[in-house]
Amino acid sequence: MPRTLLLALLVVATTALAQTFEPYEGQPGKDVVWVPTRPALAEKMLDLGGVTARDFVIDLGSGDGRLVIAAAKRGARALGVEYEADMVSLARRNAAAAGVAERAQFIQGDMFQADISKATLLALFLLPSNLTRLVPKFLELPAGTRIVSNTYRIDGWEEEASAETGGECVSWCTALLYLVPAKVAGVWRLPAGELYFTQAIQRLSGTLLAPGARKTSVEGRVTGDRIRFTLNSDVYTGRVRGNEMSGEATGAYSGFWKATRMKSGPGS
Repeated sequence: MPRTLLLALLVVATTALAQTFEPYEGQPGKDVVWVPTRPALAEKMLDLGGVTARDFVIDLGSGDGRLVIAAAKRGARALGVEYEADMVSLARRNAAAAGVAERAQFIQGDMFQADISKATLLALFLLPSNLTRLVPKFLELPAGTRIVSNTYRIDGWEEEASAETGGECVSWCTALLYLVPAKVAGVWRLPAGELYFTQAIQRLSGTLLAPGARKTSVEGRVTGDRIRFTLNSDVYTGRVRGNEMSGEATGAYSGFWKATRMKSGPGS
């Protein structure tokens, strides 16, 4: 058989094999087994994340592409990162069949090495151990970036909202929304003194050192780029913008407040 004919037959056979690839629930992969997100929950996840045409959605471990495709159908740009080559090919075919191939892109790669810096929302169905490994990458995203997870929680984080599919769903029925917190750890200068903050994901604790070396405990929380903390009987709310934060205070001290970071703390 001529060499060129043999190569042509191999190409045809390989293409036909790829076209017939059908994943099965529980199929093993590099880091997880494949379990598809149910269509109802996929929509619930995107609803909870408030996905619009202005978003850039990334799914790590995107499988057959259903979350990416669902986001693209809402007008968003979306990217799936998947390690298994057959899954990538299937996802691309599914996106083409859905008419969203221009907005739904798929690349073959390791999700732990993927560039997620441009994402406005991450839509994920990963095991807790995978989510934990990804936390350092999550924390490098801009404050307020949304992360929507199918069922599994991110260890040490507090979800901002959750939603259930309801009905007859018995497993993989919950969508969880997280917001990447602003980095607040460090020393801040307030009109009332120097504010020393430590941070555990969203939770804040610290001390205000006022003139005369008087110390006052401070507790607070960060929700995306928004901050709220209590100092004596005063409640400070506002927004964090890099090394500045400002807002309104209520209590014995009321009105506008502003703070400037003097020194960054761990993780900031």
